[in-house]
Amino acid sequence: MKTTIKVLVCCLLLSACKQQPDSEENNAAKAQNMSLQGDVFGTFYQVTYDSEINYQVALDSLFSVINHAMSTYIDSSDISKVNRNEAVKIDAHFKTVFNTSKTIFNETKGAFDPTIGAVVNAWDFGPEGKIVDLDSLKINELMESVGLDKVSLEGNNLLKPQSTFIDFNAIAKGYGVDVVGEYLESQHIDNYLINIGGELRARGTNVVSGKVWTVGVENPNFSGTQSINKVLFLKDKAMATSGTYRKFKLDADGNRYAHIIDTKTGYPSKTNLLSISVIAENCMIADAYATAFKSMGIENIKTFLETHPELKVFLIFENDKKEFETLSLNGFSEN
Repeated sequence: MKTTIKVLVCCLLLSACKQQPDSEENNAAKAQNMSLQGDVFGTFYQVTYDSEINYQVALDSLFSVINHAMSTYIDSSDISKVNRNEAVKIDAHFKTVFNTSKTIFNETKGAFDPTIGAVVNAWDFGPEGKIVDLDSLKINELMESVGLDKVSLEGNNLLKPQSTFIDFNAIAKGYGVDVVGEYLESQHIDNYLINIGGELRARGTNVVSGKVWTVGVENPNFSGTQSINKVLFLKDKAMATSGTYRKFKLDADGNRYAHIIDTKTGYPSKTNLLSISVIAENCMIADAYATAFKSMGIENIKTFLETHPELKVFLIFENDKKEFETLSLNGFSEN
């Protein structure tokens, strides 16, 4: 489950968007942001930008188009039709996400794989659920359909094995953030912060404070309480955070297994990584890598980042004493 930073961002934006008591002449000169919020993609959104124009109708339209292309919860969506092996011409949004997914699948040697969804569903993860022996024959059968390398794009047609199930949940939300950002920029808006379920894209400054946008990363509290581990400035970048601490299973020995499924074995991953935040040029890329890193482990992440300086990463993990530790990589704290 993706961690969210709604509490911190809400507090910052509420203080930024409302006028504070002041003299009449200062009130007239006060800069204000437009702030739109609601529900989308199974989570919340907050869009704050430097303009007096309300773009709610335009945002609703964008969200509708993205859902029609890639929501597995909508029976009539393009991806639902693809998964049912029905003939469908996919749109530009689907193509962009598919091509980026293919690139990151190759870069991570399959650690990021949108075709693992059927195996995830078979494990039926629930909060603090118990691991139940899933028939290994069933897992092996499901794994035969896993692998984005088995899926190809020819024009507007997606070709895949009959049993392959595609789910862009780990990248589409970040893509949605980018689509909103690109729309605002097309309207000549240079200062904005977009937050969809904790996935962020920031440009320019908060005109109310006159400073770079301030965001934060939550502590991975197993109790469900919310607190901030790290506050940082996000300038002309995007950030996505993925966590393993709210959805896991326990084995007979009390070991926690993340809801992330190992794309090589089809089994839940045992990991001490609790939260992974990634800063990148756009939110689609940050979103996908935040998911991929969950199953890679700290040492593999460090090695991977040696050849990917464009990615800045912040890890929260549990040490042998069950204490939280953090690690900033590629200058995350310097952003």
